[in-house]
Amino acid sequence: MASFRLKLDLQLFSQEKTERASPKKRQESRQKGQVAKSMEVPAAFILFFAFLAFMIFGGYMKDQLIHVFRSIFYDYLTWDITIENVIVLFKQLFVQSLLIIAPVLLVTVVIAMFSNYVQIGVLFTGEPLMMKFNKINPIEGAKKLFAMRALVDCLKSILKMSIIGYVVYSTLWAEKSQLMDLARLPIENVVMFASSITLKLGMKIGLVLIVLALLDYMYQKYEFEKSIRMSKQDLKDEYKKTEGDPLIKGKIRERQRRMAMQRMMQDVPKADVIITNPTHFAVALRYDAKNMQAPTVIAKGTDYIALKIKQVAKEHKIITMENKPLARALYAQVEIGEAIPADLFQAVAEVLAYVYKVKGRAN
Repeated sequence: MASFRLKLDLQLFSQEKTERASPKKRQESRQKGQVAKSMEVPAAFILFFAFLAFMIFGGYMKDQLIHVFRSIFYDYLTWDITIENVIVLFKQLFVQSLLIIAPVLLVTVVIAMFSNYVQIGVLFTGEPLMMKFNKINPIEGAKKLFAMRALVDCLKSILKMSIIGYVVYSTLWAEKSQLMDLARLPIENVVMFASSITLKLGMKIGLVLIVLALLDYMYQKYEFEKSIRMSKQDLKDEYKKTEGDPLIKGKIRERQRRMAMQRMMQDVPKADVIITNPTHFAVALRYDAKNMQAPTVIAKGTDYIALKIKQVAKEHKIITMENKPLARALYAQVEIGEAIPADLFQAVAEVLAYVYKVKGRAN
């Protein structure tokens, strides 16, 4: 009973999402559009830089707006009311309106793209737009209403509105004396004060929202990392899928070794001589003066494989010679199918000369 409980506990532990997501899991999540992203970041940066653009290009926008009204009252009102004149009028007003809002519009587009790029980089995917019936499941929707994320979002909204309310209150309270004097000021001064206080509020609120947005991004990143965590079993399964089952790979390697050994043993009868240690090493050499520039190792092995090489050689009456230094040197320096190096030419030549001499006597 205790062993069964221990086994069950180990299984449950292996299923817990305690491990960081693998690069493959991150790539799959990214392809599905699942990334760490805060919607507050682009909104906050757009607000701040939009008001900054108003502050920088305010003079230009005022001049363009005055030019539009001057054209309307001095030029356009003197035109005859015809279809052609109305079309021309609206075209010109449209172009002039674009020129007025162009700086702010351009800054907004650039900041929106930049703030998203900083968060997720370049990402094009249509996965989030695909129809999924679980998205319209009322039960799942009800669960989301009472989830921890919903509570956190509610607290964020309350905090944000509270801070913004305080910023607006403190800013207007600091200007209370001028607010009380607006009734006695010309309309031009009232407009200038209203625009000044609006820009000031916009910049302050934008800075506050940027700070809150960065905190929200950190929270979203934490939640994202938590959502894509993997269990130890998940990591094992992924490894099996990508690298293959270790047991199967081991069997494949073992089969490849057996096939290689079998091919090597088939080449042993072609050898001219077997050089041994005499028990631990065995190296089979072959030399064909017409096709080879130097003697070639066609088989080699230690211990059990060396014994098999010597057995095959004995069956096919291949001469076996004991030369411990040469056997060790050939085994260490030359791979199967390679020619012997130049520093071993002399020793191998002496061995082959002896072999040819013995074969000549036998013939």
